Parts: sequence; structure tokens; C-alpha cells
Amino acid sequence: MRQTASYRLRGKDACLVLICILVLGGCLRQYLHSPVLAQSQDWEPTIREFEQADKQNPPKLGVTVFTGASSIRRWDTLAQDMKPLEVINRGFGGSQYSDLNQYAKRIVIAYRPRSVVVYEGDNDLAAGSPKTAEMVASDAREFVRIVHSELPETWIYIVSIKPSYLRWKEWPKMKAANQLIQDFVSTQNRVQYMDVATAMFEGQEKPPRDLFIEDGLHPTAKCYRMWTAILRPVLLERSRGAGPVTKNGFGPFQFHFSGEDPRRSAR
Repeated sequence: MRQTASYRLRGKDACLVLICILVLGGCLRQYLHSPVLAQSQDWEPTIREFEQADKQNPPKLGVTVFTGASSIRRWDTLAQDMKPLEVINRGFGGSQYSDLNQYAKRIVIAYRPRSVVVYEGDNDLAAGSPKTAEMVASDAREFVRIVHSELPETWIYIVSIKPSYLRWKEWPKMKAANQLIQDFVSTQNRVQYMDVATAMFEGQEKPPRDLFIEDGLHPTAKCYRMWTAILRPVLLERSRGAGPVTKNGFGPFQFHFSGEDPRRSAR
């Protein structure tokens, strides 16, 4: 009897251990897929793909660079929507401002752009992220500093963080970050805040559902048309008034295909 009871006890212990392993495994999987870890994602292969594409089909200097998270990367009609402006899409989905800052020299400054349109902040403040609105605004300020330290004549357009159904609970933080960024931009030269969020509400408490695809996060064609109506007139008007190119802007320098510091060739 004692031996039988001992086997039963061992069996219960084994079941408890198995349950613990399954629970811990589930937590680990959830943690590994959490947006908290997004900032540690390795974007190097993606950036190298951009550079390889540039080697095969070198873009012109002085283009307008669109960069940021998946709302930029998924903008398949961007080139057509922005005509006659020459644009290049360097969005990489899932990225945060800190990721963009890390690779700004290679996917923004390398093109010596006349202007840069950036959309970030969505992933920075996703559910589970430890970042605050102040931290996102600080990263946005750092992006401006990085670009203007190399290209002081380049215009930077910071697109507001959009509201969405998937991240509606995070909207208060995103709205706060938008305000902080807007306040900062108002103190800067050659930086403009582009408010797409207000238009997306269309006077309602929440944006219309048809502005988002099935995931409730990414823009539909209708949403991109709305963004185009806001961004394109400003970009076009400013491009018409663009002055001559100077050595500190986007002048007669060769395009950089690698991660080499562009200042070496600009000297």
C-alpha cells in the first residue's frame, strides 16, 4: 500500500511539474512576441536589402524619403500618390523611433533628401510597451537632431501617430505624445508637424472602421487617400519654392551605398 501511495504521489508531482512547464512556456512565448521586445529586433537584414536595391537601381539625390513603421511600408501607392514628386519608401514594419534613429544615416541621410516624411510612435506605445509619451517625444527630437546635424536644409515632416481600433486603449498615450511632438516642432526650423489623426476621426468619437483593414491597425486605401490629401499639397508647395542646393544640404555628392558616415565624402 505504501509503495502504491508513493507512486501516486510521484505521479501527482510529475503532473504539477508538467503543468508548470506548460504555463511557463506559454508565458515565455507571449513575452517573446510582446511589443516590449520590438526595440531589440534585428533590422540589419532589412536595411541591407534597401542598400542592395539601391546598388541595382540608384535613386536620385534630393528625393523625398518616406520612412517609419508599417503604415509607411504598406503604402504601395505612395509613388503614384505623390506625383510629380520623386519619393522613395524606406519604411520597415514594426519599427520604433529608436530603430529609425539607429539607421537614419543609412536610410535617410544617405539619400541627401530635400525632405523627409516620418511616421513612427505606433509601435513605441503599443500594449505592453514600457515607453511613455515623453520617451517617444524625446526619440522624435533625437531623429530631428540626427538629420539636421548632417542636412540642416532638409525639411522634416513628422506625421502624427494615428488612432486605431487595435490600439484604442493606448490612444490617450499616443495623443499625449502627439502633443509633445507638436510643441517641440513649433520651436524648430525646417520641421513641420503633419496632423493626420484629427482628420481620421471625421468629427466622430472614433475613426470610421473603413479607414482600417481587417486587423484594425493598418490603413486602407481610403485612409491613404486622406493622408495624401494632407501631405501632398504641403510637399508640392514647398518643393516649388526650394532654393539652390548647397554643400550642407544635398549637393554634388555621390550616393552612399554602405553604412559609411556620409560626412567623410561631404568634406
